[in-house]
Amino acid sequence: MKQLIVATKNAGKAKEFQTMFASLGIETLSLLDLEQAPDVEETGITFEENAKLKAEAIAKAYNVPVIADDSGLEIEALHGEPGVFSARYAGMDKSDEKNIDKVLEKMRGVADGHRKARFVCALAVARPGKETIIVEGYCNGHIGYERKGNNGFGYDPIFMINDTTSMAELSKDEKNAISHRRDALNQLERQVRALF
Repeated sequence: MKQLIVATKNAGKAKEFQTMFASLGIETLSLLDLEQAPDVEETGITFEENAKLKAEAIAKAYNVPVIADDSGLEIEALHGEPGVFSARYAGMDKSDEKNIDKVLEKMRGVADGHRKARFVCALAVARPGKETIIVEGYCNGHIGYERKGNNGFGYDPIFMINDTTSMAELSKDEKNAISHRRDALNQLERQVRALF
């Protein structure tokens, strides 16, 4: 089976990629599966820059094809926050619950119709000696007023895909069908097939 390293230590993301790539006949390993995987500092100011930094650093370290994503939440009323700081919005300890609390606090008093948000996913595929491929995908919705659902991770419990349903109320398959990662992967799929 063909192999690809997914440059993430986030178990939730690793599982989503594993499911998506299995349909292409590609086995994925994450940084959780590798001993002494290097930590890559995300110094970019855009999702694309961070994804490229991670993919290229890991591809160079292991001399194999690597896919990296940088993804997060952009909220219109907060001028695009939390953006590239989505994982550490409430501080460096990377707590989903604290991040959600901060968003709900900042969105207090923001009326319906002004709560638009989108998940963004930049995917970068780096291969030794070749140009890095980058695509970006989106999932549009709005910010709810409270947590709903127990599935997913990150901001899923407050990200409403319609007036009644949060991302955290979807099954894994339902989420994978509409997610920002799926949108990006759909754009990347043809190119990924050509890599192997």
